Amino acid sequence: MSRTQPNIIITGTPGVGKTSHCELLATNTGLKHLSINQIVKDRGCHDGWDAEYKSWIVDEDKLLDSLEAEVPTGGYILDWHACDLFPESWIDLVVVLRTESTKLYDRLKARNYPEKKLQENLDSEIMQVLLEEAREGFDAEIVVQLRSDEVSDLEGNVERIEAWIENWKKDNSGKED
Repeated sequence: MSRTQPNIIITGTPGVGKTSHCELLATNTGLKHLSINQIVKDRGCHDGWDAEYKSWIVDEDKLLDSLEAEVPTGGYILDWHACDLFPESWIDLVVVLRTESTKLYDRLKARNYPEKKLQENLDSEIMQVLLEEAREGFDAEIVVQLRSDEVSDLEGNVERIEAWIENWKKDNSGKED
């Protein structure tokens, strides 16, 4: 059965605005926002808590098993700091949000990130780790990088993604898998 709604991943370093983008996009489009961090916690898709990093230790197999009955049907926005573990067949668009390292530092500091975690996330952003993962894990034509430096970037980014969704629907209406 073909999907009538696309699946989108919005990824990026913690603090780039993924959740804000996902929430507004879900409100505007009717797609369902899936916070992967919340699913990991609520569905027990983890191997415990890492006290040093103040985060769950994700069991990727449990996570994928938990999502495989719903996500492939379409209509989801996946909100997470990684994208390369999701099967290509599930995903129609990968949006990698990026921001200036000075802005990211301030955002993560405001969240009280431990210094080691803060530095690792800054290094990841500076080295474009998540952008490279997206490019390695998915076809280049479905990976897009968007800036998320200011609150004003949010609306323009969401409008751009909404236009992409409308085009996807037109291109995929009546298409068989």
